[in-house]
Amino acid sequence: MSQALLAGLARTNRPQSAVRRFLALDAVVTGANGIAYLAASGPLGELLGVDAGILLELGLFLTAFAAGVAWLASRPQPPALAVKAVVDVNVLWTVLSIVALVAWLEPTTAGLVWTPMQAATVAGFAGLQWAALRATAR
Repeated sequence: MSQALLAGLARTNRPQSAVRRFLALDAVVTGANGIAYLAASGPLGELLGVDAGILLELGLFLTAFAAGVAWLASRPQPPALAVKAVVDVNVLWTVLSIVALVAWLEPTTAGLVWTPMQAATVAGFAGLQWAALRATAR
């Protein structure tokens, strides 16, 4: 990803600020998703065609993960190893979402739309975070 594109997306020319902004955006979106899964696992489970218990567990994970990512985003210089771990978890989430969709989920139409859309969003966060992290190394 070019420096200009990355700077435009992050709205800053400072790579360290870009890393923090992409982490913060990830934390907000992931946290909102986690809270929704916690607060409405039953109705969302019916809507998506996913077991409510699974959504509740995912909500716990996502909320905790979002809190960690938010803490990392609040650091003046997030450690590269920790940012790489966030990227790795995001890539793993993306892959597992698609595998689950193909291998064992029996989603509704809404779930069939939601799951790849969510996976693509998370993959986008991983890509932006990785590109910003690489820019800090330059």
